[in-house]
Amino acid sequence: MHSRSKLADDFRRLGVRPGMTVMLHASVRAVGPVAGGPDQIHLALGDALTDDGTLVMYAACSDGYDDVGRGHLTPEEERELLDKQPPFDSLRVRASRSNGTLVEFLRTSPGVVVNDHITRFVVRGRQVSHLMNGQPWDYAFGRGSLLERFVALDGQILLLGCDHDTVTFLHHAEHIVDIPDKRVARFKVPVLENGARVWRDMEEFDSSDAGAHPNWPKRFFARLVGSYMRETENRGGRVGDAPTVLLPAQGLLAFALETMKRVAADARAGEQLAEADSRRDPDERPGR
Repeated sequence: MHSRSKLADDFRRLGVRPGMTVMLHASVRAVGPVAGGPDQIHLALGDALTDDGTLVMYAACSDGYDDVGRGHLTPEEERELLDKQPPFDSLRVRASRSNGTLVEFLRTSPGVVVNDHITRFVVRGRQVSHLMNGQPWDYAFGRGSLLERFVALDGQILLLGCDHDTVTFLHHAEHIVDIPDKRVARFKVPVLENGARVWRDMEEFDSSDAGAHPNWPKRFFARLVGSYMRETENRGGRVGDAPTVLLPAQGLLAFALETMKRVAADARAGEQLAEADSRRDPDERPGR
């Protein structure tokens, strides 16, 4: 069983330093048993960051809040949501299940701030006010977003035992990359305006599994992360039982933008990208 202090030491060995701004993706199960429960994981990371650091996680929203109009529901399902779905409340609506359980533990802990948007981030630490300084309604992963400010702060992306295809930050690359034929998703969100529920139109470059461009291969984000890890010879480490990697947002963004341009021009370039095995023991010597 792992302790909070042991996990904090693991984070430090991986490269987490006081004052960093870190965006965390985590699998609680991958970490293994923790004395005191899952909250000890984000508290341990806070210990490594100290009060000068900042922790960010992506909560998004639970089902039904950004589904109407995307095209994956039947007309009957959309009509039922339009009739029954309550307005989005950023302080009460649960995080998306697809983002793991740890973000919900963090979201409901003291001292945490969330932004009032279905593209919802959970932030704790020194840079809260700066990171939460506005969020565009449309194209909320792009210019003027929290993610843009995260990059400017030399943010670090921490993948704790999670699937490398879940790196939300790479939606920022999709939003700002200058390529033709990007897919636009248009949908409706229930919000409260002047005491009444209204369905407000919203759009983004498609952040669903379909991808923002027709040339994206399957598991494109995992391929980008794996290729970047190989290029930078980043083999990661271990936190608890979980294979873990710390990536600089600026470096990953530059790599992703250049790679996205190549893949948009030639789909075969995407198939040549190979993702790293996020489940491999970081101490294991790579095979030939």
